[in-house]
Amino acid sequence: MPHAEDVRRIALSLPDTTEKIAWSMPTFRVAGKMFATLPEDETSIAVRCPKEERDELVLAEPEKFWIADHEAQFAWVRARLDALEDEDELRDILADSWRQAAPSTLQDAHPDLGRPTAS
Repeated sequence: MPHAEDVRRIALSLPDTTEKIAWSMPTFRVAGKMFATLPEDETSIAVRCPKEERDELVLAEPEKFWIADHEAQFAWVRARLDALEDEDELRDILADSWRQAAPSTLQDAHPDLGRPTAS
């Protein structure tokens, strides 16, 4: 099960990512744009997720994903760290969120980062 330190390590390994405290919590930003936070007691993460996909995730896996009331109008979803399968799943979630926030030049420089792998 991933922990807050795994979130930090993986998020900061993504290109041009920095950590900044905002709203009294760690936030992770790519090129200055936030793509993940470690809210509350650092047992969950909030990440960017298109609203359509977010709603599907929450319905499919409510034990893992949920929408915080104050984030409902935004394209963000929460994931419980203790419900994630492993670090690979955490890495996939963070990389996908990174891609949604990263400028196109950075995305172009890392074309496979945050993209689903072919089965």
